[in-house]
Amino acid sequence: MFTLSEENYLKAIYHLEADSKKGISTNAIAKSLATKASSVTDMVKKLSDKKVVLYKKYQGVTLTDLGKKTAANIVRKHRLWEVFLVQKLNFSWDEVHEVAEQLEHIKSQKLINQLDALLGFPTHDPHGDPIPDKDGNLSKIDKTLLSTLSKNETGVCVGVDDSSSEFLQFLDKKGITLGKQITVLEKEDFDDSLSIEIDGKKLSISNKIANNLYIKKL
Repeated sequence: MFTLSEENYLKAIYHLEADSKKGISTNAIAKSLATKASSVTDMVKKLSDKKVVLYKKYQGVTLTDLGKKTAANIVRKHRLWEVFLVQKLNFSWDEVHEVAEQLEHIKSQKLINQLDALLGFPTHDPHGDPIPDKDGNLSKIDKTLLSTLSKNETGVCVGVDDSSSEFLQFLDKKGITLGKQITVLEKEDFDDSLSIEIDGKKLSISNKIANNLYIKKL
């Protein structure tokens, strides 16, 4: 069994590893969790004793197979609860993250398996992120950032990189949601801002926004 704090560390390392091909530095973990590097060092020692992480000086922290499976299970619970909150309790996609942060620490595996079945075994959460299966496996989706599309290219919105409530609320105001078809009309050389068409409407969006929207090209 792991404490809430230990689970948060495992999840943070899991997410950091997804974007890195080498060990994760204690500074990167500290930044992710908004804590001190000294606190990370202490926690890494505890997690190492529990055989869920490996730490090598100058090479950073990596999850063991047990650590990956444990962390994936936490992520699985988080994303299943997000689906439940949206589908069954009518939460909006910008409201679910903080609630799911609390629910992800529930220990009952039977509850999570029943939840998965109740929801029809979803593969992605409300933000387009894949949900690990009970063995920790992730389904991959062919996606690219909207910012990489060229003029006259079209894609379907399949996810977001920034899942903050502020960004999701902004997207709602603009009518940009998962499943929407987006066509790039113009791309400005000066600042890489885009003119796009969605639902027959033309919008201008910044490069920052385009760099946080995942698209599946058509």
